[in-house]
Amino acid sequence: MKFVKSHGLGNDYIVIDGKQLKKKLSKKTIVKICDRNFGIGSDGILILDKSKKADFKLIIYNPDGTQAEKSGNGLRIFSSFLFNHGYTKKKVFTIETRGGIVTSEFINKTKNISYFKVDMGKAEFKSKNIPVKIKEILAVSKKIKIKNKTFVFTSVSIGNPHCVIFLKQISSKIAKEYGPYIETNKIFPKRINVQFAKIINRNKVEAEIWERGAGYTLASGSSSCAIVSAGYKLGLLDNEVKVKMPGGTLKISIDKNYNLNMEGPVEEICTGNLSFK
Repeated sequence: MKFVKSHGLGNDYIVIDGKQLKKKLSKKTIVKICDRNFGIGSDGILILDKSKKADFKLIIYNPDGTQAEKSGNGLRIFSSFLFNHGYTKKKVFTIETRGGIVTSEFINKTKNISYFKVDMGKAEFKSKNIPVKIKEILAVSKKIKIKNKTFVFTSVSIGNPHCVIFLKQISSKIAKEYGPYIETNKIFPKRINVQFAKIINRNKVEAEIWERGAGYTLASGSSSCAIVSAGYKLGLLDNEVKVKMPGGTLKISIDKNYNLNMEGPVEEICTGNLSFK
């Protein structure tokens, strides 16, 4: 079975054409493929499928075997796979995900790096739609206590759930220490992606990320969109923001109706054949 492995700012995915699959990948198989010691190693698997609603359909698997609604880096990597491996000649095309239909646009290519702009849809702040189990209609500037430490968070859905926490200082240590407990907290019934963000100015923010089903990650497109959405909602950020993560920087834009666009690179790592026992 052929595969392509690429990364978006250090967030790496394996892409497989679903036509090659005789049956749905089992959770055990997904976990093994994504394992960095016993498999190929990746932050997830992207499956190309047929769509009745868009040009293509994307199925996203986290490394723990669960499905994700949407992934910003995953969408750019998937777009690169489609464009660079002959699945489409169009520079603008649509992709169906569990989190909605998005539009992807090829920007340019330099050597082995392709740049794509993805319409990430509209940010949703209503608690019941994220979901967050609180009485208030919006989960904006709410408190949560984790390990005797209280955080102020804002939750938002970008087709998948996010918990954004703005701090004066951030680090990978903070993300790894508190991320797992916030992800699985009972107020988030579907678990949640967690972002610890530091505002540099109104057009630049730094972030450390704990991803639902994947753990600590070097970069995330949907997390970047969540941070900008929350910051814009709170009046802390402008409508065009650069989000700097350990893996690199993404450009995020948001309009007054909270519609989001994300722009960033994809680098192909390798192609190969996958064996199943």
